[in-house]
Amino acid sequence: QVQLVESGGGLVQAGGSLRLSCAASGRTFSDYGRGWFRQAPGKEREFVAAISSSGATTIYADSVKGRFTISRDAAKNTMYLQMNSLKPEDTAVYYCAVSMAGVPAKFSWSYRNWGQGTQVTVSS
Repeated sequence: QVQLVESGGGLVQAGGSLRLSCAASGRTFSDYGRGWFRQAPGKEREFVAAISSSGATTIYADSVKGRFTISRDAAKNTMYLQMNSLKPEDTAVYYCAVSMAGVPAKFSWSYRNWGQGTQVTVSS
């Protein structure tokens, strides 16, 4: 059974950093892109960042560009999101997902496997 498990969330002060991990088990996803999304209370889920199957191409939401970095380790079947200069508005549950294609995608309907999410809270 395919499973995605996020970890690394927590409480951090504004300006701090966190690194999220998304480990995949049950099968490898080397041929598919992966992405990070987030959902704040009372808001819709939004795109954060995505990476291609090869890891060569990445895309970011404007709100996190220059602060967040997405990466993947094929050997570990794990994806990461390094989050620096965190802001209170980054507070949300963060989800990782595997897309249906090799290219990175911004739209949630492009993704077919989702993790359960990890809470990130940034205090001011």
